[in-house]
Amino acid sequence: MKNQAMNVMKEKEISLWKNRNFLLLWGGTAVSNFGSQMYSVAIPLLIYEMSQSALAMSAMRAIEFFPNIFIGMLAGVLVDRFNRKRMLQWTSLIQVIAMIFIVTLLFYEKIELWHLYLFGFILSSAGYTFGNANHSTIPQIITKEQLTTANAKLTFVSTLISIIGPGIAGSLLVIFSFSSTLAIYTVSLFILFLCMQLLQLPTEEKSSTGNISIWKDMKEGIDELIQNKILLTPTITVLFINFAASLVIGVLIFYVTDQLGATEDEVGLMFSISAIGGLLGASVVSSIRKKWGRGNIYTYCLLFDVVGMVTLIIAPNWWTIGIALGIRTFSTTISNIVYFTIRQEFTPNHLLGRVAGTSSMLMKLTLPLGLTISGLWAEWLPIPILFGISALIIFVLFIRLYFHPFRKLQ
Repeated sequence: MKNQAMNVMKEKEISLWKNRNFLLLWGGTAVSNFGSQMYSVAIPLLIYEMSQSALAMSAMRAIEFFPNIFIGMLAGVLVDRFNRKRMLQWTSLIQVIAMIFIVTLLFYEKIELWHLYLFGFILSSAGYTFGNANHSTIPQIITKEQLTTANAKLTFVSTLISIIGPGIAGSLLVIFSFSSTLAIYTVSLFILFLCMQLLQLPTEEKSSTGNISIWKDMKEGIDELIQNKILLTPTITVLFINFAASLVIGVLIFYVTDQLGATEDEVGLMFSISAIGGLLGASVVSSIRKKWGRGNIYTYCLLFDVVGMVTLIIAPNWWTIGIALGIRTFSTTISNIVYFTIRQEFTPNHLLGRVAGTSSMLMKLTLPLGLTISGLWAEWLPIPILFGISALIIFVLFIRLYFHPFRKLQ
């Protein structure tokens, strides 16, 4: 046992790129992120082709966010109670099975909207739980000093993939079928599952669960978050940011395709342009962190969000929409890395799954509401007005944080 602990300590001290466990997490998630680009582009377009309805498209986005609300805290309890490697294995396998059902139904032309909603919910639930376990595992395999760099590297690679992925997805949809494109995602999830099989984690220090109920476990996570004032402030801020963002993302593809006349290939390229902002954000966050405090960085990222939202209002075509989204992605990437690092650094690891689940649930509470509002709005009212409302909400949040003590966090 002592030798195992010594080996873990040595592994934590080496470079991230020589850390076998980090590379397995990074490699597996990188491949699955590439495949998820196929899903993110194909599914909304498939629903549009089947229904020609903005409401049906926004409903799918809402369903994909439901797991954050319905199982967020439960997922956190499971991640903290059970072996995290097995959680990573099982949740990746469930995603593979869900995608096999979708691809099979598409291949035999038996797919219906309710199929997409059902398996989309299962896929999202497993993916969310996997993400929680992944997030909680990272502090176990690297040092606290490496957290910002590790999160930046993970985000950089996933963002780089998101630049390439949508363009490839759009091209594949033009050349091949929806089933062939989504089959790529299925294969990538299977590779993720294989990587999780090879992962080796140190012995986990689990809190004694004995006769402790799930509800008491959940309460521990809630209490930890409420008492952690450093983490609670940005969590509440993201709650409202997500509402503002949901007013946009629920109708964005509908707006670009139906009102700006973008093709499937152009939609993919639009998201690739958007992803460049995230790439830049992940590239500079480590150097910015050395010069400015995390509170200031997080606060001023909101101004970039406002600029991006305002640009959406005046954008006349798909590529300017891409630039506007790129501005937002730049700021969102930096603020997310800062937030994740704060959560990992200031939360005891045996509570991290529950705190991550609770905070994520709180942050996503308003998403289904915003997605529903945006879908209904788009049926009868001008969509650019929604972009203006989003910009106003985020600007108010910037003013609040500017005068809040959180801005002084180093």
